[in-house]
Amino acid sequence: MKILVTGGTVFVSKYIAEYFSNKGHDVYVLNRNTKPQLPNVKLIQCNRNAINGKLKGLFFDTVIDVTAYCAEEIHCLLDSLESFDNFFMISSSAVYPETLKLPFNENDICGKNKFWGDYGTNKIQAENALLHRVPHAYIIRPPYLYGEYNNLYREAFVFECAERDMPFYLPKDGAMPLQFFYVGDLCRFIEMLLKLRPVQKIFNVGNAPVTIKEWAAACYNAVGKTPTFINVFGEIEQRNYFPFYDYGYCLDTSAQSEILPELTPLKTGLTRAYKWYKNNKSAINSKNYFDFIKNNLI
Repeated sequence: MKILVTGGTVFVSKYIAEYFSNKGHDVYVLNRNTKPQLPNVKLIQCNRNAINGKLKGLFFDTVIDVTAYCAEEIHCLLDSLESFDNFFMISSSAVYPETLKLPFNENDICGKNKFWGDYGTNKIQAENALLHRVPHAYIIRPPYLYGEYNNLYREAFVFECAERDMPFYLPKDGAMPLQFFYVGDLCRFIEMLLKLRPVQKIFNVGNAPVTIKEWAAACYNAVGKTPTFINVFGEIEQRNYFPFYDYGYCLDTSAQSEILPELTPLKTGLTRAYKWYKNNKSAINSKNYFDFIKNNLI
């Protein structure tokens, strides 16, 4: 296939571009060329909000839009594309209000989530704009994505704690649920949608939820360590020393499971993520959690 991936230089879009390129597809990436490019992909250099005819004369079997954050960006891309067959948008679980009954289902009403704010409402507008113009498009709503190329300070922070032989400071009792999805499984799911062409157009994806404590222990185990936990109670804002909001939720992924029942186990995905992290620490967008822990928790 001839595939267009928006982005292609950071985390999810980079992994997707590399994955399909390695499968032998003809992959184009659309980005500003401000970061190193993958080998074996074709660069279309532009800002997605000012494509200026760069897609003229090009046909794509599949468009995978990873970087659309609002309706205007969807319209700009669609106005610039001359022809394509398949369209995928990587959206977010942030489109569901936190007040809904768990687990969130694809048929639930979308709306503002107080934890995600404009990010979630902009994603809703992008989804609506896409389906209005391309009714056959697929929209994928993941929870927290993880894996190789993840430059966010999530599993990387816990890996660093493990490498320092630190105890792990656990918000409250550590029972808050988190839900993850391995970026490689996201690519496999796209492949299955292309193969099966289901009538359903919007899909939640994700592994079974785990607790904070289980996730942190799995990250330590990927480093070859076993954590000692220190519980943090009281009014301390957990985002000062922990990568996630004090907000536990989960997605109903039953429709995904019918299409892709076998997912990468969390242990396997974190092992791969740590292998990449060890050689790419400079790529991580670190935060000052350690300073806060030193000054407020120790």
